[in-house]
Amino acid sequence: MIADQKSYNVPSVCQRYGLDDGTVEEAHSSKYKYVSARVQSLTAAEILAVARALHGDEPRFDLGEVLAKFDESRGPHVTELTRRRVVSALEDAALSIDTPEMEFLKRLWPLDQMSAPKGSFSERTMEDYIIRHRIANFDMTTKDVLESLEIYSCSQMLFFRFIEALTHPMLRDERSQRELVGKISPLLAADGFDLIQTDRISGSPIFSVRRSTHGGKTPADEEIGRSLSAFNVTDVHERWQEAMKRRASDPRAAITVARTLLEDVCKWLLAEAGETVPDDEDLPGLYKRVAAKLRLAPDQHTEKIFKQILGSCQSIVESLGAVRNKLGDAHSQGPAKARPQARHAELAVNLAGSMATFLVATWEARKAEAASDT
Repeated sequence: MIADQKSYNVPSVCQRYGLDDGTVEEAHSSKYKYVSARVQSLTAAEILAVARALHGDEPRFDLGEVLAKFDESRGPHVTELTRRRVVSALEDAALSIDTPEMEFLKRLWPLDQMSAPKGSFSERTMEDYIIRHRIANFDMTTKDVLESLEIYSCSQMLFFRFIEALTHPMLRDERSQRELVGKISPLLAADGFDLIQTDRISGSPIFSVRRSTHGGKTPADEEIGRSLSAFNVTDVHERWQEAMKRRASDPRAAITVARTLLEDVCKWLLAEAGETVPDDEDLPGLYKRVAAKLRLAPDQHTEKIFKQILGSCQSIVESLGAVRNKLGDAHSQGPAKARPQARHAELAVNLAGSMATFLVATWEARKAEAASDT
């Protein structure tokens, strides 16, 4: 960047960034050698400081990428495998719906300053290349476009900016936003990141990539998943997976699925107990019937602490039903209705998962007791 200056300005520019002084004649002879000779005497830390100062005064895409990769070198990292999975998930999705695709791409990459890929003979810049193959000839897929922009090896900062721009309300409506977030967020979770709602603009959600507070799935998530999978690998376990997937990206939907998970477990247990299950019975009613069957109803115990614990379990189930009606997506929200955040969904999902696991474990224990008595 210093070498881009006029040769008679190079000595003063070098001085401004702490490099040794020299003569204009030396700079006239070769600006590159002038700057290179002075940089070679610097320590790595000093070179980094000069680079940051240069980038601060005159931001440039290529230098910004170098600095970002240096800062990200110690992790945590989104792997190339995760990046490839994200790109595959986008293959059938438009990069931009409400904004021209080239305009969207140019917000992230200086296409007019980037060279066309090697092997391209008639296009000089990346912008020319994409216009010809993506717009004029229709022979570039979304994956082709992103690979030409080195999406697998770009800085993590740029990769996250791409995802956040991709899901921004300026580019697509809320339904399309949440569909895309639902695809991408579980893929990022494998590396300990979440794509979560962090703000709103004119009533529409804005999503950002954040480091997971628990680094992805928690041990409790895994244990609940194993328990519910062993009990019912289709309906119940799939419902649990859906609730986990949505708790960060779509809190309202996650709360609704959490309530439905408990309903599923109660209905399956009643069916296995040989009882008829009415389709229109609500969650509190289903739970009371299951609790009576499993001897979990507070009035079936005399010990005060057990009555308190089991009464609290019943309150949790009733509250999950109520919070679903208040914050879930099963009913119209209306203009004044509260909007849940990811932490609210995580609480609801974790409570539902814990209660479901407790019911299943108690059912298995009761069956074992009956077999032993026999």
